[in-house]
Amino acid sequence: MSFRIGSGIDFHQLGEGRPLMLGGVHVPYERGCIGHSDADVLLHAICDALLGALALGDIGVHFPDTDDRYKGIDSKELLRHTYMLIQQEGYRVINIDSTLCLQEPKIKPHVPAMRAAIAGLTGLTEQDVSIKATTTEELGFVGRKEGVVAYATVLLQRF
Repeated sequence: MSFRIGSGIDFHQLGEGRPLMLGGVHVPYERGCIGHSDADVLLHAICDALLGALALGDIGVHFPDTDDRYKGIDSKELLRHTYMLIQQEGYRVINIDSTLCLQEPKIKPHVPAMRAAIAGLTGLTEQDVSIKATTTEELGFVGRKEGVVAYATVLLQRF
């Protein structure tokens, strides 16, 4: 039985006129993440963790921001495709542990929907998807409400 662990991280700047998408869910807030896709920082970190676990590169290799096919794309599609790559390599996801770093908004009310969305895209139960949040105690660009950071760790098992 073969196991692989992957970690991922993603950063996005916050800006006006964009919806805030986190974990496949729209979170009401006056600003959203800026990026080529819908800039869902949490799903991007999860994609990177999955790809990294099997040494398949990173999200930029598979979905480059220079490719217009991915302009404005829903990051759930990126995670769906990444999960398909994991399955093609003969692996399944055992669990996902993630952390969002943002000063605001509070995401606790949205975590159940995020867990459900991620579980549905990765063949997991919601109990196998952990989403935590923290602030940076007003330190750095996150503390100044200029951006959001997400970290993810995944465990894969060969099937």
